[in-house]
Amino acid sequence: MNLPRIIACTTRYLYLYKRSLPRLMEVFYWPLLDLLVWGFVSTYLSGYKGTLPDFVSFFVGALILWDILFRCQQGISVSFLEDMWSRNLLNIFVSPLSPLEYVVSLLVISLVKLVLASSVMVAVAWLLYSFNIFTFGVLLVPLVANLIIMGWSVGIITTAIILRYGQETEVLAWGIAFLFQPVSAVFYPVSVLPPAIRAVARFVPSSHVFEGMRRIIRDGTLPVEELAWAFALNAAYICFAIIFFSWNFREVKKKGLLSKVGE
Repeated sequence: MNLPRIIACTTRYLYLYKRSLPRLMEVFYWPLLDLLVWGFVSTYLSGYKGTLPDFVSFFVGALILWDILFRCQQGISVSFLEDMWSRNLLNIFVSPLSPLEYVVSLLVISLVKLVLASSVMVAVAWLLYSFNIFTFGVLLVPLVANLIIMGWSVGIITTAIILRYGQETEVLAWGIAFLFQPVSAVFYPVSVLPPAIRAVARFVPSSHVFEGMRRIIRDGTLPVEELAWAFALNAAYICFAIIFFSWNFREVKKKGLLSKVGE
């Protein structure tokens, strides 16, 4: 064992973190995220002296719906990464395929993955917890639609960033959706959040979806205001995501970076 060689190798890895935001996110991101999410859950549960009403519906339903957003985002980002890892992006974009057509194909594959993953989750939730998400009826449709659109928006933006900045930003494909989890109020109401974070949550479509889900479970009524907010925000975000991807794609082509993506 040679101590100087061990120190040299360790220092080499530490230098990688010096100017790399994605690598720093790996160190601080997940502990902070866990603390925020489960801290707010604890705050929410501590407000109940007796039994929390509809406990299984609140939490299992929220988990299934959250997975819809996550799968849509990851379905796009990971499919793009597979093309990048195989050094296939240049082959794709020298073909007649347009960037918009490529993005649409990513949206379709994300839907296929979503259907497969959600089918398993719904079946297991019914078998193990006697929870049937289809008891929401037609009210489930606008909730799922909003989560799919938000997942697409986040996935397209993530793909654009990876396309522009390369492999260093790959970590975003696995973790960027969870950046929205604390302000999405997945397992607790928005009222639990501190005022500053509550203001941010108002502009996150998923927070309105999960607030609407809890209202449906509690009252059985359509949360019109929450859904209107969610659809309006999602319309703005999906437009921004497409514009952002197109702009980054043009910049990558202009700078001749397309052939270097994945290296």
